[in-house]
Amino acid sequence: MAAKSKNRILIADDHDANRELLEAYLDGIDCQIEYAVDGQDTLDKVEKFRPDLLLLDVMMPRLSGFEVCKKLKQSPETRRIMVLMVTALNELGDIERAVLAGTDDFLSKPINKVELVKRVQNMLKLKDVTDENERLRQYIREMENDSGPA
Repeated sequence: MAAKSKNRILIADDHDANRELLEAYLDGIDCQIEYAVDGQDTLDKVEKFRPDLLLLDVMMPRLSGFEVCKKLKQSPETRRIMVLMVTALNELGDIERAVLAGTDDFLSKPINKVELVKRVQNMLKLKDVTDENERLRQYIREMENDSGPA
């Protein structure tokens, strides 16, 4: 089996300082990072970059993080992208909106580096296992189709 390529992480935040901080915190993780600056840019970058994990700010111009997450999770092409919402919002209603939009997890600002790194590592592991599981299911379906009726 071929070695897995680096995980891809898309950081979506409309503030330069937040993007730079998240990148600095992720420095020890072997990954490829790309950036988006608003909700529509996030959707465009997802299509081109195909991230494994999206660190998604909630309050962004053009489309909110809630709207972006909902669009991604409704599409068969992007629903398996792991989404970690990163937000200054921490009211119960905001957390419920994030869950209803389909987020896989969320972190409240200010971000704790250790917590961010551990969640990112766990989410990337889960994504790898999920992808491998899907590859095995597809292989089994193909084997069953090739063997035909007995």
